[in-house]
Amino acid sequence: MRVVFFGSPDFAVPTLAALVEAPAITVVGVVTQPDRPRGRGQKVTPGPVKRYADSHGLPVLQPARLADPGVREALAALGADLGIVAAYGKILPAWLLAQPAGGLLNVHASLLPAYRGAAPVHRAIMDGARTTGVTIMRVVLELDAGPMLDRVTVPIDDAITSEALEAVLARAGAALLAQVLDRLRRGPVAEVDQDSAHATYAPKITRSDAAMDWRRPAQALHDQIRGLHPWPHASFTSAGRRVIAHRSRVLDSPTDVAPGTVVAASAHGIDVAAGDGRVVRLLTLQLEGGRPLEAAAFQAGRGLVVGEVCGP
Repeated sequence: MRVVFFGSPDFAVPTLAALVEAPAITVVGVVTQPDRPRGRGQKVTPGPVKRYADSHGLPVLQPARLADPGVREALAALGADLGIVAAYGKILPAWLLAQPAGGLLNVHASLLPAYRGAAPVHRAIMDGARTTGVTIMRVVLELDAGPMLDRVTVPIDDAITSEALEAVLARAGAALLAQVLDRLRRGPVAEVDQDSAHATYAPKITRSDAAMDWRRPAQALHDQIRGLHPWPHASFTSAGRRVIAHRSRVLDSPTDVAPGTVVAASAHGIDVAAGDGRVVRLLTLQLEGGRPLEAAAFQAGRGLVVGEVCGP
């Protein structure tokens, strides 16, 4: 089976690796996003999929737009039987869906039809979901709405961040895809239509998601902190400073002070009142422009003051 792969970030690498390691599959090309500035120095560097492809001698295409001249012809020349997509990051045009004889399959990090869209892992955690998973689906023109070939369920631990959960789902998705492709080589695989009446959406994460509204319940704030790690991070204000929250947990001890009030600060953490009368214990914090610190080290500097009221 000749396969062309579309993917860009870390999430996509285990899937590409599974394709490369499969004995009956030849990866004839990798399509990934162009190299771009990264890190503090904003040096132009390749993304994770490009680095993997280069290290394994795979042909790489990096069009700025799939509509660019020559892209359609270059993809056709690969002679792929099937396309595999894993977090490519661009909308695929209609002509591409029909170009490989077997169409395109997508490794999507949710239990469809839940969390269609760009940020299924982040949104699931931020919503307080306790389970998620990966779906192998056929790519159609409507966003993440194609029929499903298989799914696997993954629990969401209360302490896990979106970064860590994404890594778990990446491995689960790669293993599931390998099973689906093995079945496809032996014959047709049943495709189950999604029930669009139960569809939910996971819009792209932006900086506007970061501000912590202390009037919300403690669990919702904890989920926001987990869901926005490693970017853009949940944050709040204290004495005119932006404070970034990296790790937290919820305390059941009740409090009757105003939401956002710092009720305690110790080596164990900094406790802030939430809107439901419970407390969010901040374990790792960072002043904007500084570095992440455990609560004790953060308080050793110009930390939070017991009794102050933090803002969004």
